Amino acid sequence: MRVAKSLLLGTAAGLIAVGGAQAADLPVKAKAVEYVKVCSLYGAGFYYIPGTDTCVKLGGYLRAEVALNAGGNYNGQYSNVFAAKNRLVNYYSMRAREDLNIDTRTATEYGVVRTYFDAVFTWTTGNYVGTGSATGATQYSGTLGLNAANNGLVGSTSGNVNGTDGNLSGGALGVYYAFIQFAGFTMGKSVSQFDAPWINYPGNNFDQLVGGSGSTNGVNQFTYTADFGQGITAAISVQDPTQVYQTAIWNTAGMSTTGVLGGAYGTNNFGGTTSPDIVGMVRVDQAWGLFQASVAAHDNHAAYYGATEATGHPEDKWGWAVQLALSIKNIPTGAGDVINVSGVFTEGASRYNFQELAATSYSMFGSSNAAYQSIGFAGVSDAVFGPNGNLELTKTYGFRGAYTHNWDPYWNTALYGAWAAVSYSGTAKGLICGSAAFATLTGTCNPDFNIGQVGVITRWTPVKGLTFSADFTYSHLDQKYSGFITTTALTSVAKPAATYELKDQDTYSLLLRAQRNW
Repeated sequence: MRVAKSLLLGTAAGLIAVGGAQAADLPVKAKAVEYVKVCSLYGAGFYYIPGTDTCVKLGGYLRAEVALNAGGNYNGQYSNVFAAKNRLVNYYSMRAREDLNIDTRTATEYGVVRTYFDAVFTWTTGNYVGTGSATGATQYSGTLGLNAANNGLVGSTSGNVNGTDGNLSGGALGVYYAFIQFAGFTMGKSVSQFDAPWINYPGNNFDQLVGGSGSTNGVNQFTYTADFGQGITAAISVQDPTQVYQTAIWNTAGMSTTGVLGGAYGTNNFGGTTSPDIVGMVRVDQAWGLFQASVAAHDNHAAYYGATEATGHPEDKWGWAVQLALSIKNIPTGAGDVINVSGVFTEGASRYNFQELAATSYSMFGSSNAAYQSIGFAGVSDAVFGPNGNLELTKTYGFRGAYTHNWDPYWNTALYGAWAAVSYSGTAKGLICGSAAFATLTGTCNPDFNIGQVGVITRWTPVKGLTFSADFTYSHLDQKYSGFITTTALTSVAKPAATYELKDQDTYSLLLRAQRNW
C-alpha cells in the first residue's frame, strides 16, 4: 500500500513539474499577425499584398437591366430584325452583367508602376432571324454566332451591332482593359487618348450616341503622356485600329439591291494591318472644368479589286480626324451640375465620329400609303472604290453633349443629344448610284445622310453605390433618297419581294437599369 501510494504521489509531482515547465515556456500573450494592411498611398480601397510593397484594389459592379423597344442592350432599332417592325422584333431585351477590375500599384525609383485589368461576365437576351425557309423557320442568334461587337466580347468584330451575346446558356466573357503604366507610358488595352474623358457618355446610358469617338471597351495602344503641371497634359499614341477604329472600305463591284437596303454599298474590302493609327492629345484640366483637343491619322489599306492579287488594288490613302471637347463644372444651377460637349470632323476615319458602339449600317422599316411599306437605309464607310479605281474617302462631322442637374444628393437628371452627318464624294456617289443595285429605283439617289438623337435620363441613388435609372432615347434617320425601290425578298427580316417607299425613319427606346458599384 505504501509502495502504491508513493508511486502515485511521485507520478503526480512529475506531471505538475512538467506542466509547470511547459507553461513557463509559453508567451504570456500571443502577438497578433497583421496579414492585410491598409495602403494609404493611392487613395481609399488599397491594401498591401501580404509580403510585398505592392498595393492592390478590387472593384466592379453588378448590373441588371431591361431595354424596351431597343436593338439589344442598349441600342437603337436601326437595323436587322430590330428595325423590321414585324413579329421578329424583340419588344424587350434583358441583360445581367458582373464587372471585376483589379488595380495594382508599386512605388519605384522611376515612379509608380501600375497594372489595371477589367473584365465582364455578361448574359443578354438574343433574337430570332429568318432562315429563308418556305415554312417561315427562324433561328436564334446564338446559334448563328452573332457576337456583340458593342459589348467588348471575345471574338467580336467591328460593324456588328446586333447587340446579342451569341450564347444560348452561359453568356459571354469580355475583357475591357488590360494595361501597364510606367514612367509616363501606357502599354496595353485602354481607352483611346483621342476620346473625351466621358468617352461615349456625356450624360447618358444609351450606348450608340454618335458625334464623337469612344473606345468604351478599350483599344490596344502604346502611349506616352507628359504632365506639365497646372492640370496641363499631352499625349502621343499609336493604337491598333483593326477592331474598333475602322468601319468599311466598300468595293462597289459587289453591290446588290438587298445589300444596299441593309446599308452596305458593296463588299467590305479591308487588307491586312500595315500601320497603327497615330493619335495626339492636349488637355487642360482645371477647377472650372476641362478642355481637350485630339487629332488622329488613319491608314486606309484595301485588299484587291477581284478574287486574287493579279487583279490589282487601289493605293493606300491616309484619313484623319480632329475632335474638341469641353466640360464646364460649378455652374450656377446647382452643386455638381455639369455640361459636357464635343464636336468632331473626319475624313477617311469615320469611327472617330461613329464610335465603337454606334451603328454603321441602317435599315429601318415603317408604314407607307403609296407602297407595301417604307424603308430608310444608309451606311457609313471610311472609303469607297470601284473597278480599277482609287479610294474615295468618306467625310463625316458631328457633335454631342449633355447637361446634368442634381436635384438633391439622391436624384439627378440629364438631357443629352447628338447629331452626325455622312458625306460621300461626287465620284463615290457616281459609283454607288450607277450600280445595277439601283436599277429598280425610281426617284433620287443620294447616299448622304444625317442621324439625330435626343434623350433624357433620371437616376436615383438611395444608398451609396446603388443606382436605379430610366433612360429614354429618340432617334431620327434623315436619309437623302426619295421615290421607290423594288427588291427581291429580304428573308432574314421576313420582308417580301415588293416595292418600298424611301422615307426618313424614327425610333425610340427605354432602358431601365439597376446597378450596384463596389
